Amino acid sequence: MHYIPEGFLFSSANAKIKYENRNDVGLIYCPNGVKVSAVFTKNKIKAAPVLYSQNLLKNKSNFKAIIINSGNANACTGEQGVENCKIICSNIAKKLKIHEHDVLISSTGVIGVPLPVKNFLNISEPLIKNLTKEEFINVAKAIMTTDTIHKIYSVKKDNFTIFGFAKGAGMINPDMATMLAFILTDADIDKNLMDDILKRVVDKTFNSITVDGDMSTNDSVFLMSNRLKKNINIDEFEKSLYEVALNLAQMIVRDGEGATKFVKILVRNGTSEKQCKNIAKSVANSLLVKTAIFGGDPNWGRIIAAVGYSGENFISEKLDIYFGDYKIVENGAESENFSEKRCAQYLKKNKDINIIIDLNEDDKNWEYYTCDITYDYVKINAEYRT
Repeated sequence: MHYIPEGFLFSSANAKIKYENRNDVGLIYCPNGVKVSAVFTKNKIKAAPVLYSQNLLKNKSNFKAIIINSGNANACTGEQGVENCKIICSNIAKKLKIHEHDVLISSTGVIGVPLPVKNFLNISEPLIKNLTKEEFINVAKAIMTTDTIHKIYSVKKDNFTIFGFAKGAGMINPDMATMLAFILTDADIDKNLMDDILKRVVDKTFNSITVDGDMSTNDSVFLMSNRLKKNINIDEFEKSLYEVALNLAQMIVRDGEGATKFVKILVRNGTSEKQCKNIAKSVANSLLVKTAIFGGDPNWGRIIAAVGYSGENFISEKLDIYFGDYKIVENGAESENFSEKRCAQYLKKNKDINIIIDLNEDDKNWEYYTCDITYDYVKINAEYRT
């Protein structure tokens, strides 16, 4: 069951941007307005909708709608790309009878292709006419690209609700990915505090996942509050937001293009969170580690090599590594109890793989989430534009 905060309306339509036989545009609308916090890609090349929405968010925090499309990233499209964002948002605003700067925009899809503005204009009236609370599932489906499932998660507490949906399956790398996430709540939180909470949560969720090590031009996470519920317990809100974001982030990894394994990498007992995160990221992005997991090969040398080139300092003689409960490395060398057969069975029989890297130096930890790389990943991305 999904819990939707009161006051949010949704609609989707098929603008035939890329996909002929399914909806590819979604609209979220809150007539009473929402306070918005957002985090965007750190890629130096940013898509037009990212630039457009970032610019609006610099000057205001209250909005009423966001329009989203799949199939076209509107990235590397020059000044016309930004102008197209303005045209689309102005059109939606006019139909909703609100100010054009009350509409944000977000896109995902192929880079470098001009956005077909007329396609948006052709479906704006039915898009607005069909706004309902129940249409959220179809919006979540409309923003999919190579995703095989739509991704939704929600939490309902005594005095607030948080609902989120996301898309993403490939071009996924920390500091966000070819992923979009939209998180809606009725919790009234101070804007500066909401910004801080979102950044902390994103760092440990959407910025701690990787599928293929590629960072997109369009990554965006929007947190939108209609402020209906007052006197919120801040700690409870942050924990609940973390739960929603973590589940959405893990859904993205589990749906990684061609993936057959979900991998959690825990680096523990380090001297700082930064040290632990960078080591975990290094292992999570290693193609050799990811292909070994796909093949069920307990080649721990690939893991320890990725730890070594992470750029972080550690004491190699203290290093322990585990596959699940099986210790495979002890004090920087192969464990006396290492069984290649048993570890291979663990990798082959389980869809969820746990890798633990114990630095045995202090008490800091970090978790990262990744998946294996398979033949299907190559096929999907070799044929993405064809």
